[in-house]
Amino acid sequence: MIEAYVQDWPAPGKPKPVMLIGAGGIVRDAHLPAYAKAGLQVHAVTDLDPRRSADLARDFNIPQVFPGVADAAKALGTSVVYDVAVPPDAITRVLPDLPDGAAVLIQKPMGADLVQARAIRQMCRDKGLKAAVNFQLRFSPMMMAARQAVAGGLIGDPLELEVHLNIFTPWHLFPFLRPMPRVELLVHSIHYLDSIRAVFGTPKGVFARSLPDPRAPGLAQTRTSVLMDYGDLRRGVMSINHNHQGGRRFQSAWFRIEGTQGAMMVKLGVCFDYPNGEADELWFCPNGGAWRQVPLTGSWFIEAFMGPMRNLQRFDSGEDAGLFSGVEDAFQTMALVEACFAAMSVPGIPLEQD
Repeated sequence: MIEAYVQDWPAPGKPKPVMLIGAGGIVRDAHLPAYAKAGLQVHAVTDLDPRRSADLARDFNIPQVFPGVADAAKALGTSVVYDVAVPPDAITRVLPDLPDGAAVLIQKPMGADLVQARAIRQMCRDKGLKAAVNFQLRFSPMMMAARQAVAGGLIGDPLELEVHLNIFTPWHLFPFLRPMPRVELLVHSIHYLDSIRAVFGTPKGVFARSLPDPRAPGLAQTRTSVLMDYGDLRRGVMSINHNHQGGRRFQSAWFRIEGTQGAMMVKLGVCFDYPNGEADELWFCPNGGAWRQVPLTGSWFIEAFMGPMRNLQRFDSGEDAGLFSGVEDAFQTMALVEACFAAMSVPGIPLEQD
């Protein structure tokens, strides 16, 4: 029964306090509420903007503020877990200042491109960091259950995985995206590509197009199509539109997963009326049966944010044998994103002309 699958990563037995590197919106809106719910103590914070770290410490009762990463590392060593929540191109400037052997959670994406991802991976290897990337969608209750259902054979042989989004995203909330040459795939749909890998495996290749839209001026891309090559049995496809102007009625945001013996639908609730969102949903239907909704223990925002930190803490203490979103696996997600961008430069097959 799909209801029997574990939806939440288990809590660490002896958690370490957390040291925040970065005090931006994602930390306020997701990291800190999730850590509070998970019973994890946040001990300290630093940010390039001292006022921002001071404000965060005041608002969330964080005991200590450090002027910089090196200062924090010198004082705290490996007694804390470092939560690196900085922009992609800043990660390679942060990691060298961390203590060798430290436990580190790196905000996604793993750099701005595959070159940076490779550099980040090498830094983690050289310093012996226990490093994971915060691809939290794969840790959400709905995706945890869906992944186990596929792995456990509940839907039979996997045949279809489709991600379909037709929503309205308020891009004005993310002004930092405007100068970026890579937007939709690198910042948003990377979550879906990562979860596709977690549920369906890594494809052999891709065809992709990611486009701008006049309804979202100033942004490099806000619409994406990806077709994934899994060979002759499995089909993977992703269709994303962030600019739907027709209201809620025909908006959609879901994963459709089908196999020889059944199907699942996963609703991505946070995508509707962002940042307010709606409830996530997971539905299951055996062949010839009726659809039934699976009760969930939480949502992508904020419960899924507990998972990567819990897994990292447990790996650091020896309770978990591996990292579910470690840098070695996250690099493969970055390679998939890079392949999508590379595929954009490949022309389509031209039609024959009389």
